[in-house]
Amino acid sequence: MKEMLQEFLRIAGALNREGIVPTLLGSLGLSLVTDKDWKPSDIDIHVPGDPRGWEAPDEARIYNWEKIYGVMGGLGYDLVDLHEHEFRKEFSVEFGTIDALPEFADIELGALQIRGQAAALFYLPSAEQFLKIYEASSRDSYRAGNNNAKDLEKIKFLETFVKASGGVK
Repeated sequence: MKEMLQEFLRIAGALNREGIVPTLLGSLGLSLVTDKDWKPSDIDIHVPGDPRGWEAPDEARIYNWEKIYGVMGGLGYDLVDLHEHEFRKEFSVEFGTIDALPEFADIELGALQIRGQAAALFYLPSAEQFLKIYEASSRDSYRAGNNNAKDLEKIKFLETFVKASGGVK
């Protein structure tokens, strides 16, 4: 996980130089917030994009796609799936649109906290926000069929974690 976090920070720093401040989601982001290794299998980065999310056309879903494509290529990544906006080198890195978050999980973008680490700026949801994200994901038909057990484990953990910490980390 440590190597994956270092790689995310390298990518975030490169995106920052292009005027893009990414949001770290997924198991890697959750690991950072909870100090528990959720064994991330990829790096989930969300950036400004079409608020329709998956309903928007692949080529128009992510704003500043040309810049992101250039950054990732410059870091040695190859695009392997345009629909998923997935790049691969030693890690799989997938891009999604953060602008779908308010409708998807009832989280206003202005409520996300910005963090600075290793010369990179990025947004990171709080534990309480991650709980809302995983609850919304567990109701999503695709994730329910593919990741539901892992999502339910995270929800259960986060419910206890949020109560114990007041949602702050």
